[in-house]
Parts: sequence; C-alpha cells; structure tokens
Amino acid sequence: MPDKSPDVDRGILVFAIWAVFGFLGLGLFLEGMARDVWGLAAAGVAVVIVAFIGHIIVNGIFDTGFAPGETALGIGTYGLLGLLFVLGALRGGMTTSDFHAGLTFFGVLAAGFLAYLFTRHGLRGAFSRFHVPRDAPHGRSAR
Repeated sequence: MPDKSPDVDRGILVFAIWAVFGFLGLGLFLEGMARDVWGLAAAGVAVVIVAFIGHIIVNGIFDTGFAPGETALGIGTYGLLGLLFVLGALRGGMTTSDFHAGLTFFGVLAAGFLAYLFTRHGLRGAFSRFHVPRDAPHGRSAR
C-alpha cells in the first residue's frame, strides 16, 4: 500500500491556509461591504490573494498542481459569486463602494488566475489548456 502521507500533509496545509486566510479575507470583504468602506473590502481581497499565493507555495513544495476538485470548487465559486454580483447590480441596491469592491474582487482574482496560468504553463501552454482543435475526435485533443 503506497504511503499517502504527502497527500494528507498537503491537504491539511491547504485546508489550514484557506481556513485562516480565506475566512479572514471573506470576513474583511463582507465587513467592508456592510460598512460601505472600499478600503476594508480591498483589504479582504488582499488577504484572499495571500491565501491563493499560500496555496500555490504549498503546491510548489509538494511538486503538484491544483487538484481537480480544488479547480472545480474555485471556478464554481467564482462563477456563482459573479452571478450573484451581477444580479445584485441589476437589482439596483448596490452603493458605489459596494460596486467598486465587487469589481476589485473579481478583477484581481481574474488577473491572478491568468498570471498563474501564464507563469505555470507559459503563454502558449495556458491557451492550449482551453483550446480544443476542431479536428479532435469527441472534444479530445489530438495530442
């Protein structure tokens, strides 16, 4: 039976990083939205970015990338929050500070995601992660 200790250690580290920095950043962001203070919300975004960078460092230490479940959770959460932000903006109950805080959050996370892809896979490799050639059978790449 193979030793699962590195996977367990990595999982605990990632969980601890997101439990501390992720929830702290979320709390600061929500407090900034509640008090209508963009600077506080932006500080929350900065702490979430610290959690993301910590996750990348742990991936580098354990010589791994993001697990498929982590990727699905991250992209799904980003999409759901984006939908809620758009619906909130369309409803019209957002203050200017809330709107700017949301744009800061989504803009910084999108830029960070692209920066991660470009530094991890290069410009061409990042594009090939999403591009599927037309001649590929059943949506699979012909590599």
